[in-house]
Amino acid sequence: MTTGLDERYVVTRTIAATPAEIFAVLADPTRHKDTEPGDWVRDAVDTDPVTAEGQMFAVNMFLEQAGGHYVMHNLVTAFDENRTIGWLPGQLDESGQHSPGGWTWRYDLTPNGAGTDVTLTYDWSGTVQEFRDTVGVPVFPVQFIEESLAALERAVR
Repeated sequence: MTTGLDERYVVTRTIAATPAEIFAVLADPTRHKDTEPGDWVRDAVDTDPVTAEGQMFAVNMFLEQAGGHYVMHNLVTAFDENRTIGWLPGQLDESGQHSPGGWTWRYDLTPNGAGTDVTLTYDWSGTVQEFRDTVGVPVFPVQFIEESLAALERAVR
């Protein structure tokens, strides 16, 4: 199921795995590259698993529109083990404070028979106009989210 709203994509896919198996991949920064259909997400800078809201983890990224190679610092905004995980990507400013980009990623896991319904919400409603004008928002179509969930399914197997 796919739903496109004004400034967010919401896509659900049933994956033949338990919530715990899926959550283990999502909470492991070293596996994030396995949940993306291209090569935008690279290796993890922070390799410790996500364990709580408020934690930050960083990953190396590459996107031509964003200037090539960069590091994304993700502030965990939702954490309910085996149910919900979400983060707010951004950069660290000169003082080391998280400066969010204005978009969020959130995964909600719901048991469904022998599998799990995984709902991925990508919300860019907080993105500032300057970024929208420079990079373009959203930077990908809803099919990218659908392909991300397919990549997550492959990563869990």
